[in-house]
Amino acid sequence: MLGFIPEDKQLSAFTTNQYGNLQASSNGLLYKKCKNYSVHNVCNWMVSLDDEHEYCISCRLNETIPDLKDPENRALWSKMERAKRRLLYTLLKLNLPIVGREEDPDNGLGFAFLKDKTQDSFGKELTVKSFVTTGHANGLITINLNEADDSARVDMRQKMNERYRTLLGHFRHESGHYYWDRLISGTDKIDECRRLFGDERLDYVKSMKTYYDNGPSENWQNVWISAYASMHPWEDWAETWAHYLHMLDTLETANDYDFSISGNKIANPIPNTDSFIDQMYTATSFTHLFNDWCQLTKVLNALNRSMGLDDAYPFVISISALDKLRFVHEVVLDAEMTTLSEAIA
Repeated sequence: MLGFIPEDKQLSAFTTNQYGNLQASSNGLLYKKCKNYSVHNVCNWMVSLDDEHEYCISCRLNETIPDLKDPENRALWSKMERAKRRLLYTLLKLNLPIVGREEDPDNGLGFAFLKDKTQDSFGKELTVKSFVTTGHANGLITINLNEADDSARVDMRQKMNERYRTLLGHFRHESGHYYWDRLISGTDKIDECRRLFGDERLDYVKSMKTYYDNGPSENWQNVWISAYASMHPWEDWAETWAHYLHMLDTLETANDYDFSISGNKIANPIPNTDSFIDQMYTATSFTHLFNDWCQLTKVLNALNRSMGLDDAYPFVISISALDKLRFVHEVVLDAEMTTLSEAIA
């Protein structure tokens, strides 16, 4: 069997030893399956045998999961968990702090996967009684289960006039709000963040109403990475954060498959080492990363068009949006340095 070892950030084969325990071929240590792996088969992460937790570090972040008596819910939940693990894999590789609600009940990272409540109306037709709003509040990320339903998500994307809407994108976006609270709010980075993204103290509810009543700001493409980013500085940060994670994860995958463009191999933006500081802590390194991203997305979009599909990355990055991406890059590097320093201490 195969399982992912979070502390090693590595997928490993496992064999059963003479005592009936699972032993990793990668490091020789003993593990047990996450309970959601052994019982529900919606996870493939492992837990150290001597760890008192039944769930892996991904699944133990769950605050609420759907009612599993409904088979449809189980299938959608599986997609939710897969997207969440993909997010957490990148966060782990970046050595970003992941503090759950077990450690921090008030502001720790947690996930709630909820479904719209419906009621019978006009016979067999179902009408929505209450909507679940995808969002973030004090570390708790709530995602509407419908976002895992491909047809429902595409329908919502068309209604919202969006060019891009994915389940993984929701996870990455909402994690941006969590990390704004942890890495920006109340730190010496707040002034630079406000200079680039705007003042987050602007009335959020009023900004949201203006956006949905009137649409995005005029010529938003010149300033923001997406139309939604123009709604409020918090959303600008979260959208930029999500795009940064899109970029890193896709470039890492391309590198892992030895992807080359015009003879130049795509560089690995997150080397499999304890730190990627040495490789990434310069302005030129971000420029290299972004140049690779531009080349790669150009090819991905062309390949998709050859298959009759929408562009894989339907965005044009303005100078303003690029400066914001660079700022996110620097924030991530500073956070990693802090994490590693604390580990050494």
